[in-house]
Amino acid sequence: MYLAFDIGGTYVKQALIDTAGNIQSKDQFPTPYCLKSLIASMTDIYASSSRKIKGIAVSCPGTVDINTGTVYHGGMVSYLHNQNLIELLGEKCAVPITVENDAKCAALAELWLGSVKGHRNAIVLVLGSGVGGGLIINGQLHRGSHLSAGEVSYMMNHINPISLRAEFFGSAGSSVSMIKAISKKKGIKAEGQDVFDLINQQDSEAKAIFEEYCLQLAVQMMNLQYLLDPEIIAIGGGISAQPVVVETIRQAIDKIKKNNPMHVASPNVVACTFKNDANLLGALYHFFEFKQKNISVD
Repeated sequence: MYLAFDIGGTYVKQALIDTAGNIQSKDQFPTPYCLKSLIASMTDIYASSSRKIKGIAVSCPGTVDINTGTVYHGGMVSYLHNQNLIELLGEKCAVPITVENDAKCAALAELWLGSVKGHRNAIVLVLGSGVGGGLIINGQLHRGSHLSAGEVSYMMNHINPISLRAEFFGSAGSSVSMIKAISKKKGIKAEGQDVFDLINQQDSEAKAIFEEYCLQLAVQMMNLQYLLDPEIIAIGGGISAQPVVVETIRQAIDKIKKNNPMHVASPNVVACTFKNDANLLGALYHFFEFKQKNISVD
C-alpha cells in the first residue's frame, strides 16, 4: 500500500492507494499555515497508519525538481519555496518518497487510468484559481528544460503597448474568478453548484459571463492545438464535472472556426476522468515511473 498526499491551498488530501490505482481510503485536513506544522501532520499520518506503507507520493503546487524533491515558488502554499520535501519527510518516514507538481500529477493520472490513456500526445488543463497544465508528448510527461512546460497560466492573452502590462491566461481561464463574477452579478454566494444551476437554467446574465469564459478557453486551446498538435485536450478541475463546460467550449471552438475560415485545427476536447482524486493518483503514478527509471527514491 502507498500513501499519497495532495497539498493544496485550502486542504491537504491524503489517500491509501494500491498498485493498481484503487483508492482504499482517503481523508483531508486544513492546510497548515507553516511548513513545520505541515511536515508534522504528514509524518503523523504516516506513523499512525495501520497498513504497511511502501512509499509516499506527494503532489504540490510550484515548480518541482523531481530528482531532489525541492519545490520552488509553491503557489498558494508559499512557504514551500526552496524546501526539500523529500528530505523533510524522509527524516521521519523510512520509505521511498517522491514529489511532483500538482497539475503534472493530474496529467499523469489521466495518462495512467483516465481520459488520456492510450493517447501518445495530449494536453491536460486543470481549471481552478488559475490554469494548470500537463503536456503528454510521445506517451511521456514533458517537463521542459526548466521544469516549466505546461505552465499555461503564464501565457499572455494580450499586452498593453503603452504600460506593457499583460493579461494572462491564468486569469482569463480561472474558474474561481468566473464563478465569483457570476455570483457578484446575481448577488448570491460564490458557490459553484449554485452558479451552474443558473447557467443550466439559461439565466441570461450568468450564461453571458460563462460563455465569454469558455470563449477565452477555446482561444488558447486553438493556440495550443497549433503549437503541439495533440490528439486530445482533457479538461480537469472541479467544474469539469459539469457537462455544460466541455459542451460550451466545443461550441466556442466551432464559432471561432466559422468566423475565421483560415483555421484548420480542430481540438478534440473532453472532460478528465478523475476530479478531486487526480493529483493523488498522478502522484503515485509518478512514484512508480520514478522507480522504473532506476533513479533512487530511498
